[in-house]
Amino acid sequence: MTFQLERIDHVQLSAPKDSEETAIRFYRDILGFKEEEKPETLKPNGGVWFRNGEIALHIGIEEPFTPLKKAHPAFEVSGIDALQTYLEGAGISTKWDNKLPNAKRFYINDPFGNRIEFLEWKNKIKN
Repeated sequence: MTFQLERIDHVQLSAPKDSEETAIRFYRDILGFKEEEKPETLKPNGGVWFRNGEIALHIGIEEPFTPLKKAHPAFEVSGIDALQTYLEGAGISTKWDNKLPNAKRFYINDPFGNRIEFLEWKNKIKN
């Protein structure tokens, strides 16, 4: 082959029309992402872009909107217990899952019902 996939550039989740401020309050103010300026050519589409280190997350407007219930982004974290305590304190319900060997993980739903996974690998050995 003359090509190679390098890495994921960004993840996009959908949200309903006119939900940008809700996305900003959740992804910026609660999860700590920084808002990124969208290119002028894409601004008329609505939505909002975020970044946290190497993680780029785009919230796109979709009508009609249906949240992702099974498909989801998974964010590797350190200090997963502290994150879970923080999110619960912010009123965000978390659901632990112990089915992935060598990892601690839980799920949340964003304000639009999209599923998001947070996981911390034990001993940094991924299975």
